[in-house]
Amino acid sequence: MTQLVKKIVVKKQINIDEDFPDVLNMPVVSIERLKSGIVKNGMVSVGEYQMSLDEQWEYPRQNLRLGETLGEGEFGKVVQAEARDIWKHGNGVTVAVKMLKDDHLDSDMIDLVSEMELMKLLGSHQNILRLLGCCSQGGPLLVITEYAQNGNLKNFLRKHLHHSSKIEESTLLTYARQIAQGMVYLSSIKCIHRDLAARNILVTAQYTMKIADFGLARDVRQTEYYKKTSNGRLPIKWMAPEALFHNKYTTQSDVWSFGILLWEIITLGDNPYPSIEDLAGLRNALKQNYRMEKPPNASTSVQVQ
Repeated sequence: MTQLVKKIVVKKQINIDEDFPDVLNMPVVSIERLKSGIVKNGMVSVGEYQMSLDEQWEYPRQNLRLGETLGEGEFGKVVQAEARDIWKHGNGVTVAVKMLKDDHLDSDMIDLVSEMELMKLLGSHQNILRLLGCCSQGGPLLVITEYAQNGNLKNFLRKHLHHSSKIEESTLLTYARQIAQGMVYLSSIKCIHRDLAARNILVTAQYTMKIADFGLARDVRQTEYYKKTSNGRLPIKWMAPEALFHNKYTTQSDVWSFGILLWEIITLGDNPYPSIEDLAGLRNALKQNYRMEKPPNASTSVQVQ
């Protein structure tokens, strides 16, 4: 029996808009099946996958020491690690590493590669999680990012819910402001996040907010909106009506998600629409123009009229 391997193909979109030469161009990622042993120039077998070498971002696998698991999902996980001499920061830099589990699907690999390729294009902003490198050759794909000591914002807020020293409202609003600054930057490069929520915001040791998890992000430079046509897991309670009813995503739908995130922040990590349990109930409520009430612990000065 001939063993098959899978080649991960990353197609770079060409920017044809001379008026906006610096805006984001979303890569297109696909997987092709090849016969075992067919390895072209620049391709190295990585288990059942082959990936092209990107010298600008490739980091020596032997310089990475993996540590404890920070979080995990059905097909992937994030671990803490120590990286030696990454981005010329010297020895012992703490980083986070995203990887797939052994029982992952091809679609999960495509999602991880798509997220990695997008992060390569995002540039640098203090409120956007920064990609530091990747290990794509000689083993499983490892995506290396900045490490956020305080974890995700949802868990961070919930820890303070019954704490003796609760977070002041003014401090909570500075968190929201930082996230807004990061989202303004994404909008400026025509990138919609599509999964903005407290669980996808990371908090550094200095309490800097970092927007993360770009697995659902899309470039909308060409059409100003993105229409989802495939099935998949979606953040229902954070979705704008046009996204929920028509699969249409824009910068404005990210603004809606930011409003839900703001409610999460003020309630210290509570679940949005707490009285609504299923998709049908949420759809019916939104069709009737239902909106969540002001959280009881929020002052009237921050209530949106």
